[in-house]
Amino acid sequence: MIQVFVTGGTFDKEYNYITGELYFKDTHLSEMFQRGRCEVKIDIKTLMMVDSLEMGEDEHSIIVYNCRKTDASRILITHGTDRMVDTARMLAAAKIGGKTIVLTGAMIPYAFGMSSDGFFNLGSALAFVQALPPGVYVVMNGRYFHWDRVRKNKQTGTFEETGV
Repeated sequence: MIQVFVTGGTFDKEYNYITGELYFKDTHLSEMFQRGRCEVKIDIKTLMMVDSLEMGEDEHSIIVYNCRKTDASRILITHGTDRMVDTARMLAAAKIGGKTIVLTGAMIPYAFGMSSDGFFNLGSALAFVQALPPGVYVVMNGRYFHWDRVRKNKQTGTFEETGV
């Protein structure tokens, strides 16, 4: 079984057509797994619905606690892209042994339809969390990255490998 933790981020944002603002309502993950005809046994749990720029120590503590607590050895976390690498670093420092932890997100909300990268990133993350050995990884743009060798390129809107 794969444990899926929802933390919010652009992935799950909705668009308010009146104010033009993005906001959180509910996660789209169940719908996404269903639309993708997922046959992998998953358990989805919403930990929080926040923009990663608003994440602090309390939110990180909740993520670490739940990663330690779950019996699942494979964990997929949906997360905002702005601080995804920070959370991956924090999870690695927490030394949660024997588990494969993959963080993924989207640059464009799933609710925006075909222009969103969320569906592709979720599918990639689901595949990588099943195949990678224990450790902490970021999965974006069809690639996986070790937690300590990745950064978000804010000019291109993609993630890229860095030197150690």
